[in-house]
Amino acid sequence: MPSRLHDLKIKEIKNTMSKGKNKHTNENLQEVEHALTSSEQFFEKNQKIITYIFVVGVIIAIAFLAFHRYYKIPREKKAQSQMFVAEEYFQKDSFNLALNGDGNYPGFLDILDEYGSTTSGHLARYYTGIAYLHLGQYEQAIEYLDDFSTDDPLLGPIAKGATGDAYAELGNNDKAVSRYMDAANMNDNDFSTPIYLMKAGNLYGTMGNYDGALNVYKTIKEKYPESNEGRQIDKYIARIKILAKK
Repeated sequence: MPSRLHDLKIKEIKNTMSKGKNKHTNENLQEVEHALTSSEQFFEKNQKIITYIFVVGVIIAIAFLAFHRYYKIPREKKAQSQMFVAEEYFQKDSFNLALNGDGNYPGFLDILDEYGSTTSGHLARYYTGIAYLHLGQYEQAIEYLDDFSTDDPLLGPIAKGATGDAYAELGNNDKAVSRYMDAANMNDNDFSTPIYLMKAGNLYGTMGNYDGALNVYKTIKEKYPESNEGRQIDKYIARIKILAKK
């Protein structure tokens, strides 16, 4: 008898659980059906707006692709071809011709006016700044170099260091040292970093900041001993120590 009662109890529990599961399943189905109905109602109510947004999105995507293919890419190619002669003049140190052109081919300034938004046009800012630096027009050099930015690991420090040269020529030694240190720290390597550290150290010495110069020289000695600057740094350290004692 106890066993029979036990079996009946288990059966009753199973039936109850089964009913609970069915009820839970029905409730879930009702929720899903309600959600679908709500979505259908929302779409029907806002069908025009949704269609409009979709069409506008497609138009924008097509316009962007067309702009890139039929306007931007051709302008990039045209800018590159226009830059060729100016770059040749730059390599020959003919900086006036590089800047202003020769009457047949444009210079960097014309390329900037016409194609300043292109990649080549942006590079023309660098060339223009360096050309002005060589021509002794230091404020113009700073203006164009400050407007130039790049992810190139060597060109970036060179541009920043060139603004240091321009500030040094203008007698603004504090800014010059700051730019040299910025250039040195932009991309730590055995080529450009010790060059700009050396420039900063030498300028510190000129300014009478012997501790600053010594610290920079020691950095070159410890971190870049195989560089050109590192191989001759001992004499600079010895000289700055003598100046510091006077």
